[in-house]
Amino acid sequence: MVVFSSLIIFQLLPNDNFHTYIEQSVPFIGGDIPRMEGFDGTGIKIAVIDTGVDYNHPDLFGFGPDGKVVGGYNFINEGEPPLDTNGHGTQVAGVIAANGILKGVAPNSKILAYKVSENGEGVSSDLIIKAINKSIEDNADIINISLGVNKTNSNIDKAVNNALQKGIIVITAAGNDGPIPQTIGSPGKNPGSITVGATYNNLTSSLIATLEVNEKPYTVIPMTGSAKLDEPIIGKIVFGGYGKEAELKKINATNAILLVERGSDVEGEMLYFSIKEKNAVNAGAKAMIVYNNQPGIFLGQLIHEFIEPNYKPQIPVVSIDRKEGLEIKELGESKASLHVFYNPDFVAHFSSRGPVSPFYIKPDLVAPGAYINTTQTNGGYNFTSGTSFAAPHVSGSVALLLEKYPTMTNDEIKSLLMTTSEMVSDAYGSEFSLSDTGSGRLNLGKAFDAKLIITPPNFVVNLSSDNKMAEKELKLKLLNGTLDNLDVTFEGPEFIQVEDSLQENNLTVKIKISGENYGTFQEKIFINHDKIKYTVPIQIHYTKASIGVIQNDNSLFFTINDPDWNFAKISVTKSNTEVTDVITATPNKDAKMRINQNGEYWIEAKIKSNDQTLDAYNTIIANSIDETQEDFEILDIPQRQVAIVVGIIAIIGIVGAVKIKSAKRDTQDLLK
Repeated sequence: MVVFSSLIIFQLLPNDNFHTYIEQSVPFIGGDIPRMEGFDGTGIKIAVIDTGVDYNHPDLFGFGPDGKVVGGYNFINEGEPPLDTNGHGTQVAGVIAANGILKGVAPNSKILAYKVSENGEGVSSDLIIKAINKSIEDNADIINISLGVNKTNSNIDKAVNNALQKGIIVITAAGNDGPIPQTIGSPGKNPGSITVGATYNNLTSSLIATLEVNEKPYTVIPMTGSAKLDEPIIGKIVFGGYGKEAELKKINATNAILLVERGSDVEGEMLYFSIKEKNAVNAGAKAMIVYNNQPGIFLGQLIHEFIEPNYKPQIPVVSIDRKEGLEIKELGESKASLHVFYNPDFVAHFSSRGPVSPFYIKPDLVAPGAYINTTQTNGGYNFTSGTSFAAPHVSGSVALLLEKYPTMTNDEIKSLLMTTSEMVSDAYGSEFSLSDTGSGRLNLGKAFDAKLIITPPNFVVNLSSDNKMAEKELKLKLLNGTLDNLDVTFEGPEFIQVEDSLQENNLTVKIKISGENYGTFQEKIFINHDKIKYTVPIQIHYTKASIGVIQNDNSLFFTINDPDWNFAKISVTKSNTEVTDVITATPNKDAKMRINQNGEYWIEAKIKSNDQTLDAYNTIIANSIDETQEDFEILDIPQRQVAIVVGIIAIIGIVGAVKIKSAKRDTQDLLK
């Protein structure tokens, strides 16, 4: 699969004439507001677990107590300073704390650099864990982890939990395996971390495209250098091979949308996208679609160093996944509509998606992570993309909030960021799902002005045919003012009704459902207070069957509620450790499980009923348990066998040794 996680568009030297594009994303998330109030991250230490940091860069200068990088550790070459020779860690640190030509989100904050990889080619999960533990030892306020796996790694998650218990706020990148769902792994899937997906950057590069063929939508990505359109192009789809001049002379492409395959049928031929576009223009095409010559979607460039003199793209060019491209090819000449336009809050195609669990929502939010200009090794700057660079926008934002509210807990900071985030819409104006964006796009300015902390900032409820009502209590903490002007609204389908009541600082939300519209619903509650609108996402499971659970001493007993069931697989997960055990049940077999820890347990059942498989969910808080015995063994089950690549490096594997794959693409590969 082609992953563009740390795509370098071009490199700039310090004396080049350029605009500091990080100054686009920082104001876009409201970063000017804390700056105007005098907050710049002073006194806050952020641990960057990565490839080290180039502390010789003028914007990140100095190693030691008086420098930007006040400490850290080199786990690759122990005894040597954690100097970055790869670039990824320097890019991440620049977004957080650059203070020179570029200004990071929190320019006066300090960095702890923990080098766990030399070149992005390999690292042990043990080093990640050691770096987290060293961050705790060095009294970090925040940990930024722009790397991860698309599987559960219990050891990394335990280390993250340890940091969270110490009061450290952990920010993790969601990963770059999007737009495929269920691609967020450890540590991004950890319920307590703040998991960040990527949006565009409020730039002209925030160009998106829509394609409909015979009224069916397809996912396409504009190539770098394509111009926006004032209105959609309507035309027939015509297949043109690889887009060679000789091939296009054999077809009628006049006023058509040309579909071509990436690459060439001649080994070694440099058939750049710019050449294909020029050939398409000469053939009279109005637009061009390039489908991949291998599985997955890709981002291509029309403007590059190898173009002919005076070349300028004349028609829009988009890329498409190979499978979808071949599907369109098989349709033959079909009516299509192609539109290319700006949408700065569009979720980046590479951003990994949830869900990760039926019991909580991931990602938590999204932030700018595409075409971010940041610091590079050897005193340079570069444009780069990936959730690796969305996460440090949040880390810098947390630094500013901690400076303003030094006694706030990590749950309170997380709530401020999530409940004040902004809705993100797709190319058709529809709101992205919670699995794509979580609560929404980071709005630091709004979080800074907030006067109310709402916990939890989102929640999940389980309803069924025999239990159509649930209650949830939200705790409200005032930072200023009173609750006299509180207003609660709900926007959702008519068969879901939400009632609320306020007693002192507790808001009770009662959710009722009617009819037989079984399924999972993602809705939002809006709380208006003192001119600020807070958003609390809710996920509602409404199932035909249900599973009951009671505790008796050290055991949980389960009851399946469905008239026709004959078999059930029951998974039980300890919420704070995600340790999972599985049992089976039949109508003639008691379903029970011994547990050894107090706390919340998540229960998920797959129930065979006639010829159907029905889902059912429940939770229980166990108490009075004898905790002297060991808990049941964890089941680390990989969701996919493809590594999440976050930034330049990716970790794959479950526990123990983890391989990291470089995602930095050869520039030539983006052009043809």
